[in-house]
Amino acid sequence: MELIVLWDIDHTLIENSGVSKEIYAAAFSALAGDPPTGPARTEGRTDRLIMRELFVRHGLSEPDWAVVEAALALAGEERLKIPGERGTVLPRVSEALKAASEHDGWISSVLTGNIAANARLKLSAFHLAPLLDLPVGAYGADAEQRPDLVSVARKRAQRLRGVRVDVHVVLVGDTPRDVEAALATDSGIVAVASGVHSPEELAAAGADVVLPDLSDTAQLLRILERFAAR
Repeated sequence: MELIVLWDIDHTLIENSGVSKEIYAAAFSALAGDPPTGPARTEGRTDRLIMRELFVRHGLSEPDWAVVEAALALAGEERLKIPGERGTVLPRVSEALKAASEHDGWISSVLTGNIAANARLKLSAFHLAPLLDLPVGAYGADAEQRPDLVSVARKRAQRLRGVRVDVHVVLVGDTPRDVEAALATDSGIVAVASGVHSPEELAAAGADVVLPDLSDTAQLLRILERFAAR
């Protein structure tokens, strides 16, 4: 039974201890010449939308995306270069990723609003990168809207790993936007209440499966296997 499992990163796999908002603020400051008047609004948005909202909020024209992406990458490198210094891995995430990566016929990668460079830095800082097929993943530079990232990852899985067109995709994430992306693309969703959103909020967004976190590896595998068998 084949399956494509796409994991969100922040508040699903790791707790970043505010470093993401620092990255957005630093990138904005470098491009605008002044710091933002308030923190970036994240909540499952892609980096493209997060940075655009900052410029719009301050009445500034948005620079070309290539310039913004370079500023984000530099800000991320400056803050994430020391492994394990910023944030923590959430409970038993390594075990969950290892189990999915070793499951016969499954592709396990990421679907994240982070640009690829910062996603890799975050995952590498906690030794999670080797447990994921990162070239197959979809990142914040690939599309503005989260649902569009699903087709990006699916096409990469087909092109790079020879996955069939009809293989099921399951998203694992902590925000209503993860749930909405799954519903909009006919994907499965495992919502985890390890971020700021409660189980009730995630269920209200449309998630049939809501877990408190990823600490029960056996339960998670059973859920994913049910999606694969559909």
